[in-house]
Amino acid sequence: MIATEIYKEAEQFIAVCYAELGKTEEEAKRRLEEIEQSIEKHGSYEHTMEELRHGARMAWRNSNRCIGRLFWQSLEVIDARSLQAADQIAQQIFNHIKYATNEGRIRPTITVFAPEQGERRIRIWNHQLVRYAGYERNEGAVGDPASIDFTRVCNALGWKGAGTAFDVLPLVIQVNNEPPQWYELPEGLAKEVPLSHPEIERFEELELRWYAVPFISDMKLEIGGISYTAAPFNGWYMGTEIGARNLADFNRYNKLPEVARLMGLHTSTNTSLWKDRALIELNVAVIHSFKKHGVSIVDHHTAAEQFMRFAEQEQNNGRPLTGRWSWLIPPMSPSTTPVWHRGFDNTELKPAYSYQKAPYARMDN
Repeated sequence: MIATEIYKEAEQFIAVCYAELGKTEEEAKRRLEEIEQSIEKHGSYEHTMEELRHGARMAWRNSNRCIGRLFWQSLEVIDARSLQAADQIAQQIFNHIKYATNEGRIRPTITVFAPEQGERRIRIWNHQLVRYAGYERNEGAVGDPASIDFTRVCNALGWKGAGTAFDVLPLVIQVNNEPPQWYELPEGLAKEVPLSHPEIERFEELELRWYAVPFISDMKLEIGGISYTAAPFNGWYMGTEIGARNLADFNRYNKLPEVARLMGLHTSTNTSLWKDRALIELNVAVIHSFKKHGVSIVDHHTAAEQFMRFAEQEQNNGRPLTGRWSWLIPPMSPSTTPVWHRGFDNTELKPAYSYQKAPYARMDN
């Protein structure tokens, strides 16, 4: 991004950020003068901690695909911009996982590493800091099919999993153009929840589990013309993300047929609605298990109600509400939620979290 474009985005960000923080126009003007001087001298500028914190929170508020934005102001922002070595970055990520997991009382958190500048770039290769491996076998996939490509890359780097359905993948970090480094997550750091059902006693025979926290780690945080290519963040799960997608999708763990057989349902015909009945009980098991083990989770009805409160707050504050309807409606019983019955403007606002091309794409061929 050329200097004039950086300044233009900085100008837009500072105007909104400083107004929301209750600062005067004079303070904003002085700050923009500092930024302009820095860009002229160095080609970029550095956010203050206050700007970084509010910018990251604004990016969550602007996330069109996120139903949990009511809590945007509670995001904990950890400044790790001074860290350069892969070992230091890995340790800070482990600290993030422990802090955010909080023994199950999950804290929405983001750790921001040094921004992209010139040849300097930090990338976390993982889609999520905690995710299960996937292996191709003659009899079909073992583990998470969505992770097969990345698991293959990890194997090429020297990592070897146990080959089970729930192997936690290593952390892979690349600094600048140096070779990527992989790090096994310390034992017990990734909290996992074994799934059981409050009424189906045999449910535990399925030996299902899921990790407690969704740590997104491959997106870029953009604030005022500055791109943070390594900024892992987390909230907590909505139950359907696990029970109606990760464990249910036919191209993921595809567990609905097994749940249906356990329930004694007739799976030979769609008219029995066996998929729907199995889907509900799988989601019941997810919410029950997370609550049983003291791990934060929200059901899709409550999440939708919370989103409507967020929409009302945005209107009261005179801000436009943006959203992507197809992502905001939950994947189970969407028409029973208030989100289903209204449309949204999908305009992308900044600050923002945006997708990046996987850095290992060139390896996986």
